[in-house]
Amino acid sequence: MMDEAVNPNNKMSTLTKTVATIGSSLIPVINKLHDILASSGTELSDISVPQVAVVGSQSSGKSSVLEALVGRDFLPRGCDICTRRPLVLMLENRSPNSDDDRIEWGEFRHLPGRRFYDFSQIRREIEAETEREAGCNKGVSENQIRLKISSPNVLNMTLIDLPGITKVPVGDQPSDIEARIRRMIMAHINNENCIILAVSPANSDLATSDALQIAKLADPTGSRTVGVITKLDIMDRGTNACNFLLGKVVPLKLGYVGVVNRCQEDINKNRSIQEALAYEEQFFHDHPVYNSVSNHCGIPQLAKKLNQILEQHIRKDLPHLKAVLNSRMHAAMKELQTYGDVVESKAEQGAALLHILRRYCDDFSAMVDGKSPDMSTKELFGGARIHYLFQSMFVKLLEEVDPCEKLTDEDIVYALRNSSGLRNVLFVPEVPFEVLVRRQIAQLSDPCHQCLWIVYDELIKICLACESTGLKRFPSLRRHINDVVRKFLDAAAKPAETMIRNLIEMEMDYINSSHPSFIGGNKAVELAVQQMRSSKERADAEKVPISDKGQFSQTAAPRSVLNGVSNQGNHPQSNNGRPVLTVYQQRTAISRSVYV
Repeated sequence: MMDEAVNPNNKMSTLTKTVATIGSSLIPVINKLHDILASSGTELSDISVPQVAVVGSQSSGKSSVLEALVGRDFLPRGCDICTRRPLVLMLENRSPNSDDDRIEWGEFRHLPGRRFYDFSQIRREIEAETEREAGCNKGVSENQIRLKISSPNVLNMTLIDLPGITKVPVGDQPSDIEARIRRMIMAHINNENCIILAVSPANSDLATSDALQIAKLADPTGSRTVGVITKLDIMDRGTNACNFLLGKVVPLKLGYVGVVNRCQEDINKNRSIQEALAYEEQFFHDHPVYNSVSNHCGIPQLAKKLNQILEQHIRKDLPHLKAVLNSRMHAAMKELQTYGDVVESKAEQGAALLHILRRYCDDFSAMVDGKSPDMSTKELFGGARIHYLFQSMFVKLLEEVDPCEKLTDEDIVYALRNSSGLRNVLFVPEVPFEVLVRRQIAQLSDPCHQCLWIVYDELIKICLACESTGLKRFPSLRRHINDVVRKFLDAAAKPAETMIRNLIEMEMDYINSSHPSFIGGNKAVELAVQQMRSSKERADAEKVPISDKGQFSQTAAPRSVLNGVSNQGNHPQSNNGRPVLTVYQQRTAISRSVYV
């Protein structure tokens, strides 16, 4: 048997020959579908394809299992966390009679067309790509690394190596690193098309295995979970994992497989994978307990089991997957037909571009003028919406402006006093009046600018609503037109803002006191006297008893009135008998003048 192990590829080659028909046609097709879905981005991300996800705690032996399945040493190894990004590993079985004399090679999705024949370079590229995304200090990232390995010594399957579950954050890892890794793992294994490969070390308590626990959360029935028990050769003497391999402790419908890993000393001594496989076979052959359950032990048995399970799962899911792909294909073909024929010559392309731009302009004008054949019957849109903004919303904004907002009696008093300087004044000066009125006129600026940007947004909506057939055919042209229209509207908004500012400044520079609606001093005094007279009459009426009101109205002495203004009450008077304009009356005059 040791002579058989001298040939490095003998064991796995024999296995691939014995199971050459299992998955030989379906799994490669699924692998190609993986490539197509990965290159399509998020557009086809909702289509799930059968795959195998490897989960387990840190240093549980996941990487050793994957390397043994490939038969090559190519994954980062160490005492700390090594798998810091999900690694999608697509194994492709190739005929050894290929034209390429170097029959084993790897190719990364992010380096298409570049083949790696030296597997140590594959390891370095994985480490470099991990550091580019997750940093150099133990950081973890959810972005996948996709690697395809083509070899005659592997079975067709797709494996995803996920970061190991860790408890204590180190380096640049966040404080919730365990929760993040668990969420990352659950995002993969919650997929019903995902076969879970739960890896647990035999030298720990298997009943509390992190891998089995998290697999049970996604697969409570255990119908798509395969248990892998590693490091069987370093269990305590007198103990064995036979009950776990037979499913007597934690039952799994797909069963368990026990394997023997290379230890760190073997790696340091450059012990090859083939030597490790030979040692594993010899260990199970010589062990009195594991020899009786040989169908549950060894990397070759694990590879065969995974290949069979994946092939059966693909056969089961194939009708649904085919229906989904056909539906997407018909939808894509139907959309493709709406784009019309392919335009080849430059002249035809120029004519098509002019036609698209003319259609776009016509659609835009039709929406503004209300002549669009697709006008809405549910809401205002286009030109009607802009008309409503000016006639209703803008007027409402102006009416909501309070001309006396933030204008108090103290403001008026101090303005009058400050305008007198060192001397007393005999007449009310105009300077404080103009200063206060200008400040109130400035309040009209905000409603005007609000209206400007509301109309701007409405024009942008009209731009986005112009969806002609030509623009649907050329999404890049659509985005470019949107950018051009937006820049045009941005450029047009600047002079509009300047015009609004100039109009407000014009109103502030010249207060039109000759306007018919302007309330001058005489009118303000008249209104103030009328208000005072009404107030005093109401006050006197309230003081007189109801029984004496008739008598009082007949015997009340006439009041002396000078120029139609009563001398009674507390109203201050000047030397010539005319009332002085009070602060309240001045404020009334100012507030009314703002509306002029």
